[in-house]
Amino acid sequence: MPRTFLEGLSPAYFGMVMATGIVSVAGHQLGYAGTAQTLFLLNILLYIALWALNVLRFALHRAAFLADATDHQRGPGFFTWVAATSVLGAQFAILAADYRMAWALWTAAMALWLVCTYGIFAALTVKLQKPSLEQGINGGWLLAVVATQSIAVLSVLLAMNEAGSSKRALNFLALCMWLSGGMLYVWMMALIFYRYTFLRMAPEDLTPPYWINMGAMAISTLAGSLLAANAMQAPLLLSLLPFLRGVTIFYWATGTWWIPMLLVLGVWRYVANRHPLRYDPVYWAAVFPLGMYAAATHEMGLALDVQFLDMVAPAFFFVALAAWAAAMAGLVWALWSSPSLWGESR
Repeated sequence: MPRTFLEGLSPAYFGMVMATGIVSVAGHQLGYAGTAQTLFLLNILLYIALWALNVLRFALHRAAFLADATDHQRGPGFFTWVAATSVLGAQFAILAADYRMAWALWTAAMALWLVCTYGIFAALTVKLQKPSLEQGINGGWLLAVVATQSIAVLSVLLAMNEAGSSKRALNFLALCMWLSGGMLYVWMMALIFYRYTFLRMAPEDLTPPYWINMGAMAISTLAGSLLAANAMQAPLLLSLLPFLRGVTIFYWATGTWWIPMLLVLGVWRYVANRHPLRYDPVYWAAVFPLGMYAAATHEMGLALDVQFLDMVAPAFFFVALAAWAAAMAGLVWALWSSPSLWGESR
């Protein structure tokens, strides 16, 4: 195995598990059981393989691994570990009704969330040499929001299968995560939007992780919809039901606002400036938001009785499935032609 294969492995590669998992969940929601189950089984293999690769990387290239954790560009990629674990846990709960495995993955996701949230942000805070805002921030920072909201989603799913104090505790945790994730989005998006509009943006700067601008709001919508759907069995949530519904629509509307903007900027990058379109692990960060928007819109339609959006979820599911297939084909081709491409472009 070439040393560059592991040494340059992107910490954000768990975005592939996130993308595969949410496309699977959306397929299950919309009745495509065969596709959902196939992606579920594949996702288990991808999750195990990525853990094995990262354990090897930590053992053989510890300096590079730890350097990534304190890097403003690559460090936020570790939050994909949290979200991927939660999404896989949601798959076990929704597709397999295997709550024992879902609980195990929830425990792992919580531990990873604590380490990533307070470890990475503390390391970036006390770091002596820091980049400018223009060089240091991108849409990948919103993976912290996605990770937080993924905990909220899995907690609600587990709460639906619990009773008594466990149910109340999980619902309360999910509510707190949902609200704190929204506040994280406000903090980070203010900086990202400032970087968009007041600092120079070159075509190479407009990387696919900026799609997480929308994806973070989509998973927030999904979490809010599940909280609202669970309200009838949870007195605390029931007392907040109008608030839950209002903020969920706010999240969905914000995510929807981003879609035309991101498409326009994509045309500017790839058509107007002819930026080459070739495989990069960061493209998984564009697949996940598409699948999440499909799943969130479907769930919101059920929870908030807005079924006039019924055509939106299937349309985005097929777009997400096509994007997933394209990214997977790119990965296979990259591995076949040059294994060194597993490293993140910088």
